[in-house]
Amino acid sequence: MTSTFAITWDYRCPFARNAHEHVLTGLAAGADWQVGFLPFSLGQAHVEEGQPSVWDQPGQDSGITALQAGVVVRDEYPEQFPAVHRALFAARHDEGLHLEDRSVVERVLSAHDVPADAVFERIDSGAALEQVRAEHEQYVASHDVWGVPTFIAGDQAVFVRLMDRAPAGADPQKSITAVERVVDLLTGWPELNEFKHTSIPR
Repeated sequence: MTSTFAITWDYRCPFARNAHEHVLTGLAAGADWQVGFLPFSLGQAHVEEGQPSVWDQPGQDSGITALQAGVVVRDEYPEQFPAVHRALFAARHDEGLHLEDRSVVERVLSAHDVPADAVFERIDSGAALEQVRAEHEQYVASHDVWGVPTFIAGDQAVFVRLMDRAPAGADPQKSITAVERVVDLLTGWPELNEFKHTSIPR
């Protein structure tokens, strides 16, 4: 039976990178999932009271350009989205590049056959920011989302930290098992509110 869920992202978060790599790996291997990819601005989530929002001053936020680009690709170039999504995470976390640098985002888009000019036209027009804001605010209101990655299914939502990655070429069964465990707990055992190791093995 198809498992339906959504997952939030901001490219700056390493735990979002981990979770999304697992989801992308599972989907590429044919996992029977219907997944919604939801933008969430960590910058907006951390705006102090009385300070201008990311929506009003997007140029002050280091992650909003890439987040907008991801949403445009998700909506208008869905076949390229998995590769672009993975590559934008890699640009930040594997290459240590700055996602506020438009040339970094442009390079990722072009490398995966997405017309960067068309994507930036949507960003510069404000349409992409409106879409990011609408989705961000929708799930803050409906599910009290406050971070990434948050898995959402029905009326349940849970913030999750997966400690391992699933880079390209990783064993897909490991990713499928990890994601399905999360979703099973989310939908089947909502009474479990918190389960956190006291230390991280190194």
